[in-house]
Amino acid sequence: MRRIVEAGLAVLLGAGVAMAGVPLGVYDKLACTAWAIGCDVTPPAGRLPVRPRPLNPQEVAVSGAYVALGDSYSSGEGVWVPAQDGGDRCHRSKGSYFAQVAASRPFAGGSAFWACSGATTRQLLNGQFGQPPQISRVNGKASLVTLSIGGNDAGFSNVLKECIAKLPWSTACTDQEAVVGERIGRLRTSIRQVLTAIRTRAPEARVILLGYPRPFPAEPDASVDNMGIDDQRWLNGMTRRLNDTVKAVAAEFDRAIAAFEGPGSVEYVDAYDAFDGHEVGRAQPYINGLDVDIGGLTVRPDSYHPTGDGYKRFGELITRQIATGPGRPMHNLALPRPS
Repeated sequence: MRRIVEAGLAVLLGAGVAMAGVPLGVYDKLACTAWAIGCDVTPPAGRLPVRPRPLNPQEVAVSGAYVALGDSYSSGEGVWVPAQDGGDRCHRSKGSYFAQVAASRPFAGGSAFWACSGATTRQLLNGQFGQPPQISRVNGKASLVTLSIGGNDAGFSNVLKECIAKLPWSTACTDQEAVVGERIGRLRTSIRQVLTAIRTRAPEARVILLGYPRPFPAEPDASVDNMGIDDQRWLNGMTRRLNDTVKAVAAEFDRAIAAFEGPGSVEYVDAYDAFDGHEVGRAQPYINGLDVDIGGLTVRPDSYHPTGDGYKRFGELITRQIATGPGRPMHNLALPRPS
């Protein structure tokens, strides 16, 4: 009712002013000052737009810095050359997928490589070999974080040793199932802690978790490195179980982000069948078999880690994921520059 009265008064004022010969522009200013009617609502130059533009997945990824974290499957252990990093115990290699991903797109904030061989979830959060924690390298400028993690928590390195060093007729390899299963079960909490720490430091970033490849053929047909067919099938199964655990936590985390329409994402890249036809024992393997230093009677660290072709395959999987995104709308927004 009040607005109707005010509008009526404005009309009367306009008529009176017009009859008095006052220009209409003056009337407009009087009405605006007195009753906020007829005011110029054109936004001034430089004013921010009301509706920001949603970014697509690739735009989100390249809007800031790319940071690569993780364990030996991310650091490049399988192609590490001692002379190339000055003896750094993290064994970061130029042949890892990091370089391929970093060169695939123009990341606005550059790229940084902090994956470390042997890293567990705890070490990623708390530090390793006297170095700062990997998580400390992540901040609000990060728009893409990639990592592989969990294999060392499950103790896969020692599991393989037991499988390789056993007597040929022994079941020592598969007898480890109970303890390995228990470790994988505990991994749910550890992965959540890692993802929470990353999201806290980089709340608008896309986080891409890379799974582990199946080390042996889906249907093994011969013994490899003292491991029989049953051993190989079992190790494949444990790898699948580990991957399924990481995948489930990642999906759960991303659903929570999407439910609240939060920026960023947590995405899982399934690499289980990525080396199909190129497993250990094949003619052109993408993963190294047992590599022994005969002189020192020691197993070299590149054993059962990806080859150069394997890391290239990882790079392809991640760059494809950057383009496709999490399969849902992103809620990262851009404010277009005023014209």
